[in-house]
Amino acid sequence: MEVSPSISICIPTYNGAEYLQEALESIQTQTFKDFEVLVSDDDSKDDTLKVVEKFKQESNFPVRVFHHKPDGIGANWNHAMRQARGKYIKFLFQDDILLPTCLEEMYTVLENNPKVGLVASKREFIISKHNDDKTKQWLATYGDLQKHISDAPGDLILTKKLFKRKDFFKKPKNKIGEPSVMMFRKSVLNKTGYYDERLKQILDFEFCCRILKNYCIHIIAEPLVKFRLHDNQATVKNLKSKIDDHQIYPKLLYKDYFWLLNYKYQKEFFLRYDPLGVFLKKVSRKLRKIFNQ
Repeated sequence: MEVSPSISICIPTYNGAEYLQEALESIQTQTFKDFEVLVSDDDSKDDTLKVVEKFKQESNFPVRVFHHKPDGIGANWNHAMRQARGKYIKFLFQDDILLPTCLEEMYTVLENNPKVGLVASKREFIISKHNDDKTKQWLATYGDLQKHISDAPGDLILTKKLFKRKDFFKKPKNKIGEPSVMMFRKSVLNKTGYYDERLKQILDFEFCCRILKNYCIHIIAEPLVKFRLHDNQATVKNLKSKIDDHQIYPKLLYKDYFWLLNYKYQKEFFLRYDPLGVFLKKVSRKLRKIFNQ
């Protein structure tokens, strides 16, 4: 009988040959060895699958490759997860890098803390693009996603109380990190479901919000992943294509998290999205006009 691995490393790929080799090599350097690698490829047209096949032949751990009909990034992420046999799921994007102790440290947190559904870490950056003022501005805003939550030293434990913070809706809206910095229990999918395939840009932290409703999230204070900034990454392409899920994010919060939010946001979203709230807002405006005449 085949024994399931502790961790499934899921790598969704699409035309990623330029940086993929570095990502795969970072798997080979891991101090923790009980894992499988799953590659879900979205019909790449470059040498992605050649790089993967070479990696598979040279590896002494299970590497499974799946072909996926392109239907958005969320669909490919979910396809990878559905193949996972591990107790824990660890994403690695084709352009990012795991530092050697990443799997070991994240595995230890999840094994020792049953109330933690997801563990993430800080990240270092590889800047494979022109380091202009926009890049510096991005790093100033998004370089440390938790700096405005807590400046205390050591690891950070997030609970659903995070939704009550007055600054919850302010930048950076993503308080956790990108999928490459996360590892989570496969069992949380039974409660939270998979990534929302309707979303293109905020699907990672929308997924984390659903986890946070039911579990704690543990942020390791040290960087365990190198996150690459380059001109071909999905976020840059989405901005160029004017895809902006952030515009529908408030409505998602109203629909699924209303009673967890701070009163300020409850009031704002009630007046914006609830039929009764919209009606009362209109009435209030009319009354103000009458009394100001």
